Amino acid sequence: QVQLVESGGGLVQPGGSLRLSCAASGSIFSINAMGWYRQAPGKERELVAGITSGGSTNYADSVKGRFIISRDNAKNTVYLQMNSLKPEDTAVYYCRIATMTYIYWGQGTQVTVSS
Repeated sequence: QVQLVESGGGLVQPGGSLRLSCAASGSIFSINAMGWYRQAPGKERELVAGITSGGSTNYADSVKGRFIISRDNAKNTVYLQMNSLKPEDTAVYYCRIATMTYIYWGQGTQVTVSS
């Protein structure tokens, strides 16, 4: 059984930084795209950043220049470095991992940006 374990969320002041991690465990093969989504209260879940198996990345306009997505294929782990955080970044962040046949979601980690 595949599990995605997220870590790194928390409370941070505006302008601060956090690094999220999402590690996949279990029998997971042929990982393609990995990504991070977020959902704020009363809003729909949205893509924050994605990274392909080849390392190509894409970002939501709202986080470009502030967030960096990366992956460690040997560890089946995806990271999200979040810098210059703003109150509007407050949300539950979910990782998503896609293989040839399945899509897996993490349980979500809360990020709160507040003074």
